[in-house]
Amino acid sequence: MTQLQVIQREIVSCRLCPRLVRWREKVAREKVKRFADQKYWGKPILGFGDPNARLLLVGLAPAAHGGNRTGRMFTGDESGNWLYRALFRAGFANQATSTHRTDGLRLTDCYVTATCRCAPPKNKPLPKEVANCRPFLLREIELLRNVRVIVGLGRIGFETALNGYKEAGKIEFARRPAFAHCATNSLGPFTFIASYHPSQQNTFTGKLTEPMFDRVFASARRILAKG
Repeated sequence: MTQLQVIQREIVSCRLCPRLVRWREKVAREKVKRFADQKYWGKPILGFGDPNARLLLVGLAPAAHGGNRTGRMFTGDESGNWLYRALFRAGFANQATSTHRTDGLRLTDCYVTATCRCAPPKNKPLPKEVANCRPFLLREIELLRNVRVIVGLGRIGFETALNGYKEAGKIEFARRPAFAHCATNSLGPFTFIASYHPSQQNTFTGKLTEPMFDRVFASARRILAKG
């Protein structure tokens, strides 16, 4: 068993946040009509991707009827559809769809993780819940030794990535870089790229378009190509 697999085993058995445990399990029991015939995962979501990745994505948290249902990051909802289409176009994924854990999706040179591993009510984890999840991210940062580009999906994902790398002793900054879509910040050997989150609130309103999202991963690809 690899060290990443050890972390994943600990994540999936975590019950540290009572509010999140109640919510994720309630959703998994009650379901929604369109998924009434499916068995929900109803547990924390693991990191997903290539353990040798040079690109790391940090999101917010699984969706109640997305990752909390399917058991994989950004799988089974519109946010995931947007993300994996973009990763496929940029050459980081072998397919453009992500519907369930055994659908054959593989990531190359890319790893996906999150600020909070459990689906939170109204997609809003509490500060204490984010803090409870932070040690898992710090351990992933230590083990994903090849990472050079970090994409923060949404303001919280971006700030979590910066704070995590700083807390891990990998970077320093006196003032945290500001969030702006496709903003690029070089800190030590790492490049941090901010992106609007591919939530329906952003994609349905046109705040985030597919060309805008593609620019994020094209930037990551260019930076990695420079070595």
